[in-house]
Amino acid sequence: MRPPALPSRPPAPPPWCARARSAAVATGFALALATSAVASSTDAAPYDPLRREARDPPAAVDLTLDGGPAGRDLPLRVRLPAASAPAPVILFSPGLGASRTGYAYAGEHWAARGYAVVHLQHPGSDDAVWKDVPPARRLRAMKDAASVRNFVLRADDVRATLDALARWNAEPGHALRGRLDLGRVGMAGHSFGAVTTQAVAGQTFPQVGTRDADARIDAALALSPSAPRRGNADAAFGSVRVPWLLMTGTRDGAPIGGASIESRRAVYPALPPGGKYELVLHDAEHSAFGDRALPTDAAPRNPNHARAVLAISTAFWDAWLREDAAARAWLDGPGPRSVLEPADAWQRK
Repeated sequence: MRPPALPSRPPAPPPWCARARSAAVATGFALALATSAVASSTDAAPYDPLRREARDPPAAVDLTLDGGPAGRDLPLRVRLPAASAPAPVILFSPGLGASRTGYAYAGEHWAARGYAVVHLQHPGSDDAVWKDVPPARRLRAMKDAASVRNFVLRADDVRATLDALARWNAEPGHALRGRLDLGRVGMAGHSFGAVTTQAVAGQTFPQVGTRDADARIDAALALSPSAPRRGNADAAFGSVRVPWLLMTGTRDGAPIGGASIESRRAVYPALPPGGKYELVLHDAEHSAFGDRALPTDAAPRNPNHARAVLAISTAFWDAWLREDAAARAWLDGPGPRSVLEPADAWQRK
């Protein structure tokens, strides 16, 4: 579902990632991580976005931002790299019905690569929406949570989290004291979180323009992005000023909202050139970018999809947040094709 136009605030988000039941089917992400290259890097080694220095998961710190937007307390999970030096920051906004514990496969890998990864949880559109609801009523509850109000609050949550991170980074004795480089910030999200990412990373909305954009964000990754239901895609995305990486699949429909692949593919052509990328994974469904399969999945997922997501997203962060020349050469050269299958599509401009 793509959002209607609003007279005073951005439209409601299109598709979302539903957690329709708590006992979801395990996927091949763990296998993909286990088979990733794990080795000590040397100056002579070629750039490898899948290389990790250690197998142990990075440390995780659970925090709560008290009194966030609309008086909501915001649960956060922060994964910190092993090094104590200030690290570039990646914020992650999850899909509808998900919590701060989701998308661990991505957060752990990025943290192992030297990023401080902050997983947001958005009250009102998190797992509390469906967790204690009878199965027969869960779909209705999820649809109700996919509201304009929750979309607006999600964008507000991002700004409030960045404000809190700046305070905690300077607060003596805090777990995050001196651990964050807030001069280098990436924003990522899946589905409802992708639309949140689009809003805070420069999408233009009718009548309100880029009011939700946050100038502190330096690069954005949208997993299952989508164009607005109404209005012109060129107008919505033509003024984006930071690098964007879009990822979708040829079967990336939405369990709630019914968004089409055409909507997801409409974003990239509307973006201005310069640091813009699109990956389309062959036969990947909507759940391909999360931790687990959804009850609506038609077939088992391809473990190489996780490998591709991790490799290309990591190179994107390294290139644009760290200004790593080797990562940029990998991303702009033949690197992506080395982790993709023949039917996967990759383009940049």
